[in-house]
Amino acid sequence: MASLGIAGTALLMRPQSLLASQVATAAKRANPISLAQWSLHRTFGLCTPESRPAIVLDAMDFAKISKAQYGITRVEYVNQFYQDRVGDSTLAAELRKRADDVGVTSVLIMCDGEGESGAADANARTEFAQNHKKWCALAQALGCTAIRVNARGEGNAQEQLERCADGITQLLAVAKPFGLNVIIENHGGLSSDGAWVAKLMLAVRDDACGTLPDFGNWRDEAGVLHDPVANTALVMPFAKGCSAKSYDFDAQGNETTLDYPKLLDIVRASKYAGPVGIEFEGKKMSESDGIHATKALLLRLGCVL
Repeated sequence: MASLGIAGTALLMRPQSLLASQVATAAKRANPISLAQWSLHRTFGLCTPESRPAIVLDAMDFAKISKAQYGITRVEYVNQFYQDRVGDSTLAAELRKRADDVGVTSVLIMCDGEGESGAADANARTEFAQNHKKWCALAQALGCTAIRVNARGEGNAQEQLERCADGITQLLAVAKPFGLNVIIENHGGLSSDGAWVAKLMLAVRDDACGTLPDFGNWRDEAGVLHDPVANTALVMPFAKGCSAKSYDFDAQGNETTLDYPKLLDIVRASKYAGPVGIEFEGKKMSESDGIHATKALLLRLGCVL
């Protein structure tokens, strides 16, 4: 994975140093909990045929399900569930009404499948930015503060850095008129290296651009997990979102893959005061049980509803 070296890493770690007053403030702050729609991807039928439940629920009911079944009043949408209604002028109003009717706040939309921000072809990068305009319009209508996109591309680490910075800068020009932030998740490839993502943030240098640290998405192309605590610490100073990935739990309710106490300490020590989104991705537990277990763990570690 790409690296900045000792000096570069030390430089990027400096934003985490806090004054005593900041530490006290962080200790008192409690990040609210949100629910990422991907936690219910099998429930909504976005899965392999063998994983598909006998009864597939309607993704339009996501807000109602979040509130009624899990007591969570903040939601993070995934654009893939609404691809078949792109261009439908009634989608935004219907989704907004369903959320408003149950007192649920829409936080962001996670966007995939709209091209590569770091494509080698300059026209493809422009197309990537323009492809997100429809999702920006939907996000604004729902009252979201951001869209989440991917930093992926072609070429070596430096070439991808430059190309992703260009594609994301073009997307920012599209998103800003909608009053939205553009946030980058560690989501495969070079973006699953915290040092590379931090360099990308410094290259873009825009207050409307930030990161969405995912606790678990620090895997290389071979699927090897690389120090989630250290990588999360590198990107947390730029955070405008946060994803509490979870896979499985022991009898005491602790997540078995990730060091949640240390990860939540990093979140609290940062300036990020926004929601921590549950994103259960386990296969041993049901999606419902996994969401409940993640919620219970986050509450125990100081998050709030």
